[in-house]
Amino acid sequence: MLFAGIRAYFVEAGIQPRRLKIWCEKFCQLGGMLENHFSHDVTHAFASDIDKLRDRIPLRKLERHHVKALKYEWIQDSLRAGSLQALEPYVLKLEDKSKIVQGGHGHVDTSHTTGQAAQEQKDRKASSSDLSTTMSSAEFGSDDTGLEAISTFPHETEEAGSSSSPTFGYCPPNLNENITEPFMELRDIYKDALGDDHRSFSYHKAISVLEKLPFKIENVDQIKGLPTIGKSLREHINEILRTGSLSKLENFKNDKKVQALRLFSSIWGIGPATALKLYEKGYRTLDDLKKEPSLTASQRVGLQFYKDLTIKIPRHEVMEMESLVRKVAEHIEHDIIVVCGGSYRRGKAFCNDMDFIITHPDGSSHEGFLAKLVAALKEKDFLAESLLISDTHSTEKTDSGVDTYYGLCKYPGRELRHRIDFKVYSFQMYPFGLIAWTGNDVLNRKLRMLAEAKGYRLDDTGLYPFQHKSSTEKGKRKGPSIALKTERDVFDFLGFPWLEPHERNL
Repeated sequence: MLFAGIRAYFVEAGIQPRRLKIWCEKFCQLGGMLENHFSHDVTHAFASDIDKLRDRIPLRKLERHHVKALKYEWIQDSLRAGSLQALEPYVLKLEDKSKIVQGGHGHVDTSHTTGQAAQEQKDRKASSSDLSTTMSSAEFGSDDTGLEAISTFPHETEEAGSSSSPTFGYCPPNLNENITEPFMELRDIYKDALGDDHRSFSYHKAISVLEKLPFKIENVDQIKGLPTIGKSLREHINEILRTGSLSKLENFKNDKKVQALRLFSSIWGIGPATALKLYEKGYRTLDDLKKEPSLTASQRVGLQFYKDLTIKIPRHEVMEMESLVRKVAEHIEHDIIVVCGGSYRRGKAFCNDMDFIITHPDGSSHEGFLAKLVAALKEKDFLAESLLISDTHSTEKTDSGVDTYYGLCKYPGRELRHRIDFKVYSFQMYPFGLIAWTGNDVLNRKLRMLAEAKGYRLDDTGLYPFQHKSSTEKGKRKGPSIALKTERDVFDFLGFPWLEPHERNL
C-alpha cells in the first residue's frame, strides 16, 4: 500500500483540524502507521513549518534518529499522484547548527526559511486543491465510510439563499475501472432487476471506495482493511484480477429472465415488482410492452423515450438549463431561490437527470409557484411531457407541504428528452430538502441513522422528534421539526462533520 512501512509523527500546531483529520485518515488507510508520541520508531515527522516542529521535538533527536522532517504537502501530493513523491522539495531543513541557541532547545533561526516556506505554501494553495474526504467511521457510528476524491471544486456557501453550483474541476482518474465497472453492473442488477436494495447498496459503497483509490489494485492484499470491502467482495476482486471477468456477473448476463427484468425496470415508473409481473405475462422486449394495456400514461411516456433517458447529460448543458430555469423563475417571482441539486451539485461531469430545489425567503411566495413555473417553461418549449405533478399544499396544506413535478425537458434546439424534477419547499423546510436532493444516498442514509440514534426522524421536510416503537411497528412524530436555517446547522445539530456539496460523493 502507498504508505506501508512509514511510521509517522504528526505535529498538529498550525494545521486546520479538518485538514489534519483528512491526512491522518488517508495516511492510515493506505498502510501508514501513526505514533502518538515521538520515539526512536518514528521514521517521518510532519509539520507545517520548522518552528512548529522544533516546539514539539528537539531537532537533535530528529538528526540522531535519522528522522525525515517533511511538510504535510508531501502526503497530499503523493495521494494525488498515486505514488510516493521525491522527498527533497518537502524537506524541513534542520541544518545551520551555528544558529542553535544555547540551552539545549535546538532553536534554529528560520526567519528566512519559514518565510520562504509560507510563500511556497501560499503558492501551492493557489495552484492546487485541498483534499476532501469522508470522516472517520467512529464519528459516523458505522464502518462503511470510504476514501473521498481529491478535488479542485471551489467551496460553495452554505447560506440558505445560495443558488451557486460548483464549477467542474479536476477529478482523479478511476484507476480500477476493471473492478468498478462489473461492480456497477451487479449493483444495478440487484437494485433494478431483483429488488435487493441491501446487496445493491453494498456494491454501491464498495464502488465509492475503489474508484477513488490513488493506486491500481494488482493484489487483494493491497486493500485489506479498506472500509466496505469485506471477504466476499475481496473474493470477487481476486477473481477479476486472476481471470479478467466475474462469474456471478456472467451468470446474470446469460440469464434471460434477469436481463428482461433489468430492461423493464429501467423504464420510468416501472419498478422490480411490476417488471416481474410483466415478465410473468410473457413480455420479453420493449416492443412487446407497447401492447400491454395496463401501462399508465407515465409508464408509456417512459417507454416511448426510453433510449433518450439512458443518455447522460454533460455538465455544461445542465449548467445552461439551470440558468434557463432560474431566469424564468426569477421573472415570475423576484428573489426566488432555484438550485439544481443531485449529482450536478456534487460536481459530477455527467448527470442522469436534473433535480431542482426551490423556495422563497419570504416564507409564502413559494405557494402556488410551481404551476406558474411549469406553465412558463412549457410555453418556452423547454418542458415537454409531464409524468407527475402534485401542487396541492398551497391550497390544502397537506402533511408533506411539498409541491412536486416530474417530467421531461428538451435542451434548447433539439428534441432529445431528459428527466427533470422540481421540488418546491417552504423556507423552513428548504435546508432539509437541499440535503436530501443533493445526496448522495450513502450520506443521506448515514444522516438518517444518526438522527434515529438521537431520537429523531430526518426526511426532506424536517428533523422531527420521534417516538420509536417495536421493530415491527412504525413509530410516530412527537412534535414539529427542529427549526434549523442552513444545511450546516443540520449537520452541526446531528454532530456530523460538515461536508461541502462536492464532498458528498461518499
